[in-house]
Amino acid sequence: MILCRTVSELREALGGIPREERGFVPTMGALHRGHLSLVEAALARGDQAVVSIFVNPLQFGPNEDLDRYPRTEKEDLALLREAGVALVFLPSVEEMFPQGARSFVEVEGLSEELEGALRPGHFRGVATVCARLFHLFEPARGYFGWKDMQQVCLLKKMVSDLAFPLEIVPCPVVREEDGLALSSRNRFLDAEQRVAAVSLSQGLRRACFAFAQGERRRAVLETLVRDALSPSLRCQYVAVRRSEDFSDPGERVDGGRILAAALLGGVHLIDNMPLEEAPGAGIDAS
Repeated sequence: MILCRTVSELREALGGIPREERGFVPTMGALHRGHLSLVEAALARGDQAVVSIFVNPLQFGPNEDLDRYPRTEKEDLALLREAGVALVFLPSVEEMFPQGARSFVEVEGLSEELEGALRPGHFRGVATVCARLFHLFEPARGYFGWKDMQQVCLLKKMVSDLAFPLEIVPCPVVREEDGLALSSRNRFLDAEQRVAAVSLSQGLRRACFAFAQGERRRAVLETLVRDALSPSLRCQYVAVRRSEDFSDPGERVDGGRILAAALLGGVHLIDNMPLEEAPGAGIDAS
């Protein structure tokens, strides 16, 4: 596995990996099975997995957890080496933005609602750093988890609008045995909060089951999620959006995904599940 810390090292190393074989997995480190599932998806596609680890300051607000976001470089590199990754890019902030950040990418509309409304500027930071990484890596495919549904849809739109020659490949949400979606921030939950956190996925499952049984009223589906939340979770939003473009389906739902966010002891939790017609669909929560 090749480790690069500078742009010049990255460009030299990528010279040995054909562009059509580059499967790119961007991360902020603190890796878990969800990240590794993206690497597995790239390898299963026949790609050589190339990974970035960069805690991007542009996507953190002034009162967010940039300083305490977990940095676990040694452990991350060991996991990626074992997973069969070909190359890892681990730059400093100064390497990524040597002149400071003065140019930004913003996807209007998608950047301002739900997660974007809660975290102003977050998606501008995500789009900007991904545009730079796409430019540096020139991958054939980029692998992203459905857990960040709004991010997936935003990046698909950016790639289309700016004619990046790559495919965004969404991959299933990876969960703990009790249903909690994996997140690098889960480590901040204490034992009691960890028990309460699973109510978020339980609420989403209730909505998915109701949809599979014929419920099509969006308000009813969203209420099922809210009502299932533990009292210690402060609901930030529940919504239904179409999977292809994150558009609002209206008052009657014909599919898509139901998503929710909640605050638990200072930890921001997000999750979503697909609304499918087959009986029992949504229970696997991909």
